Amino acid sequence: MISKINEITESIFSNFQSLFLFLARLVIAYGFYEPALNKWNNISDTAAWFGSLGIPFPLLNVYITASVESLGVILLVLGLFTRLISLPLIATMVVAIVTVHFSNGFGVADNGFEIPLYYLLFLGLFASFGAGKISIDNFLKNK
Repeated sequence: MISKINEITESIFSNFQSLFLFLARLVIAYGFYEPALNKWNNISDTAAWFGSLGIPFPLLNVYITASVESLGVILLVLGLFTRLISLPLIATMVVAIVTVHFSNGFGVADNGFEIPLYYLLFLGLFASFGAGKISIDNFLKNK
């Protein structure tokens, strides 16, 4: 009985796999949009903040982070090089967790690492499973 229920739900939800990967890519891309824009609009302030966090070469790291996040927004929305762009975005989330959020605990209300951890996990899914059928990656693979 349980295996039959599992089989039925698997067949139903497997049809939605690519849709949910697409929607998750859009949500995560949107989540990187504003932080990337804020970095570009406030390069020197962000570099000073990075320096206060002990991040080496803060100005260079602001440019790298803003570039990775901006490129990530575009590539995640398009579903292009999804596995590849997920890796530097994962690194960005690890640095954010370690330097900013971890000392605040888990909860989002305390600026904890909850949200960056969710981003990291979603990016791990994209790196593992790819962008899904609703993507340029899939179009190029099938061409």
